[in-house]
Amino acid sequence: MARAKKNVHKTGRRHPLATAALVAVGLLVTGAAYAGFSQTSATAEIDLESPATIEAGQKLFGANCATCHGAAAQGTPDGPSLVGVGAASVNFQVGTGRMPLAFQGPQGMVKPQQFSEEQTLQMAAYVASLAPGPGLPETQYLQADSDDEGIAKGGELFRINCAMCHNVSAAGGALTQGKFAPKLTGVAPTHIYEAMVTGPQNMPVFSDANITPQQKADIISYLKYIEEKPAIGGLTLGSIGPVAEGLFIWVIGLGAIIGLTVWVTAKSN
Repeated sequence: MARAKKNVHKTGRRHPLATAALVAVGLLVTGAAYAGFSQTSATAEIDLESPATIEAGQKLFGANCATCHGAAAQGTPDGPSLVGVGAASVNFQVGTGRMPLAFQGPQGMVKPQQFSEEQTLQMAAYVASLAPGPGLPETQYLQADSDDEGIAKGGELFRINCAMCHNVSAAGGALTQGKFAPKLTGVAPTHIYEAMVTGPQNMPVFSDANITPQQKADIISYLKYIEEKPAIGGLTLGSIGPVAEGLFIWVIGLGAIIGLTVWVTAKSN
């Protein structure tokens, strides 16, 4: 009887590694939750309509942007007016590092951000306070979680509205006068959405009347799908279209034909 009680006591004890395993699981869950909501939280923590946020953004704008865009963002010969461009435009241009410009050229180049996310949102709040314009996108449209039907619809919309410049595989393409449509792989969903509603540089504006928010979300889902799926059919050659593929065929094909001809000639002699 005593032995039985002893065994029951032993089986009721917690394994020495149970605490460590519980802590590890907690850390994983916390990390996943943070990754999923970090963008939402960062935006939610900053009230874009707060006078303090707008004032901080005005100071940053005056110190870093007014030289080209004017003290009141009214524009100068060196930079366009920002009155009415909205918070989305500022968040896109500054968030992708295109602004401030590194040099005057056909278009702004993507580069490391000069400002933190908080500073970027503060400047966005200031510009948004000047006149109505496109606001920051709602988080529900940035999840890239459309179902198969939504992804198919997004692909159709992309091919109709975007592929002529960005390539059917979103690899980008050349435009006129030294300009180009950038590749869309590796671009944050926020910036894809903001580009659609603001029309940066050579890109047209796709308002909600042209492409609804849900359709924009489907396009984002499609882009993330083709970004993550494995290449089917072998070497992609950069996925930049028939020029690269034709060059490859000519070089490799003609080289193979010439090599085979030389080999046959040598063997026959």
